[in-house]
Amino acid sequence: MPPPPEPACYDTVAIAFHWLLALAITGSFGVGLYMADLPFSPLRLRLFNWHKWAGITILALSAARLLWRLWRHPPALPAAVLAAMPGWQRRAHHANHVALYALFFAVPLSGWAYSSASGLPVVWFGVLRLPDWVAVNKPLADALFKPAHQALAFSLAALVVVHVAATLKHQCVDRDGLFWRMWPRRTRP
Repeated sequence: MPPPPEPACYDTVAIAFHWLLALAITGSFGVGLYMADLPFSPLRLRLFNWHKWAGITILALSAARLLWRLWRHPPALPAAVLAAMPGWQRRAHHANHVALYALFFAVPLSGWAYSSASGLPVVWFGVLRLPDWVAVNKPLADALFKPAHQALAFSLAALVVVHVAATLKHQCVDRDGLFWRMWPRRTRP
């Protein structure tokens, strides 16, 4: 009996967007955690700027990724995988992807709003000053935008953990090859 066919893979651009965003989000989240409790210092200011640059870059990459996905639809899950997945897993798979995409936008936009309301402009890579999203309002920044940004960032981190856990389940338990759909072609087994 021949082995099952290899699942249809994502294209090179989609794979690049996936891994660039994975690295940028992980790095930005790590910097955000580290800098949050630092005392006021040149290092903290530098990290806040890097964090804001990363957030705007993530926002731009997310927009480009969404446009690419709308133009080049992702490959469907293989019929054998769909048949083996209970309905709740198919719904969770779809809901997790929709939520991830929503948070790709919500997290950086809430950070941008927090920065604007705090009176701290976002100057992308120290070159391009971006317009303020909201008027300066420090109480609103601290009461609404900062906690919203933190809650959204932790929600994104939780969904990423779920996404990685599901990927590991498919790779190590189901052994259905789904992991390799999003892996660069030259390094696949």
